[in-house]
Amino acid sequence: MPLQVELVSADRRVWSGEASIVVVRTVDGDLGILPGHAPVLAVLASGDVKIEPVSGEVVTATVDGGFLSVEHDRITLVSDNAAIAGTPAR
Repeated sequence: MPLQVELVSADRRVWSGEASIVVVRTVDGDLGILPGHAPVLAVLASGDVKIEPVSGEVVTATVDGGFLSVEHDRITLVSDNAAIAGTPAR
């Protein structure tokens, strides 16, 4: 079963969909999340989030911190400012 991923900023949904892996940088180091990952709540460090959709190319988003929640193959990433690489942050 794929991961259900939602990346949101303070004012909008930046990306959502199914993914096979998500890699994030937390304040404690890098974290790779695959289906079946144990539940976790972590503080995001500023930097890139890499999302590998089930079909398609890797999506890279830049966040300025925030938090990550993983539970039952559902990942929620929340940041005040987040943008897909190559698009302006709002």
